[in-house]
Amino acid sequence: MKISKLVEKIPPSGIRVFFDLVLGMKDVISLGVGEPDFITPWNIRERAIYSLEEGYTSYTSNKGLIELRHEISRYLKHKYGLEYDPEEEILVTVGVSEALDLALRAIVNKGDKILIPEPSYVSYGPITTLCGGSPIFIKTSPENGFKITPKDINKFCDIKTKAIILNYPNNPTGTSYSKAELKTISKIALRHGIIMVSDEIYCDLTYTFDHTPFSALPHMKERTIYLNGFSKAYAMTGWRIGYACGPRNIISSMTKIHQYTMMCVPITSQMAALEALKNGEKAVQEMKREYKRRREFVVSRLNEIGLSCHKPEGTFYAFPSIKSSGLSSMEFARELLKKEKVAVVPGTAFGPSGEGHIRISYASSLDRLKEALARIEIFLSKNKVR
Repeated sequence: MKISKLVEKIPPSGIRVFFDLVLGMKDVISLGVGEPDFITPWNIRERAIYSLEEGYTSYTSNKGLIELRHEISRYLKHKYGLEYDPEEEILVTVGVSEALDLALRAIVNKGDKILIPEPSYVSYGPITTLCGGSPIFIKTSPENGFKITPKDINKFCDIKTKAIILNYPNNPTGTSYSKAELKTISKIALRHGIIMVSDEIYCDLTYTFDHTPFSALPHMKERTIYLNGFSKAYAMTGWRIGYACGPRNIISSMTKIHQYTMMCVPITSQMAALEALKNGEKAVQEMKREYKRRREFVVSRLNEIGLSCHKPEGTFYAFPSIKSSGLSSMEFARELLKKEKVAVVPGTAFGPSGEGHIRISYASSLDRLKEALARIEIFLSKNKVR
């Protein structure tokens, strides 16, 4: 039976392909999953449980509970000075993944080019392709901190360029951008009339400097689709809830698609998210402090054992170079799993420019991280890599 040609040419997720190898293996320490090792804070879980006891089991507005949209609006205004109309400029989605899909489907026409800094999160290219667009990958490197520059954007921009997907702090590199750096990018975006699709799901896990939303920059609110959610900072991955903010015509178009696909986010998840915004900040800061502590250990230890690693400015990922091993990213990850039972993600899962690197998640206990890094050191010594 014939299937869509678009779907047929899209490769499976590089992360999923590798972790199929892990299934069934015993005593493996996994540093691959992009998920907090913390449980959702109790007050958030309790509110969800109580909402069920109260009988909150119905559909909600397609846009999401109005109380939640008002709380998102208040949160963004209090934290960043951003003002979004909860009635017309905010949409609650099934995670940031759906928000990204809706955003691209709402703006992309066949043949439109979408610029994507690489290494990039695995879904950006395939979703662009499924929307009929052309993903244009901008290679970054450790030499420039894995950051795109105005020069990069100018080089790839032409009349068909519709948008840039900017993910910061970045998965997999941990790179983020200062306000000054974002301003230089915004000026180029304005000059070319480019829409910014800004995936800021890791914004609360920024360590080096204060996070600046792209839509908070001068003249960019009306040209930015701001994506965020609850999965990472609040340890709510399984709740599948995110949101998008942007110009009302774009949010309206996204909502139209959302109506015919998801209809609405489960009400239980929305009630939990409402509690997270109202009373979750203390837990976020506690988890952030622990991630920062782990970051210091992991980066220091990687450099100590001979795997050069820049210090991530956010997220809970490190992206060390494994070029000194003489192995490809996939070979390194396969052999490490086979010989020392440590699972990491080969950098090529995030695009060709990820070659020579692996992604390590430090969303794991310090004891497990110590054991995993000890095993990696043994692997390197056995393979005479120093």
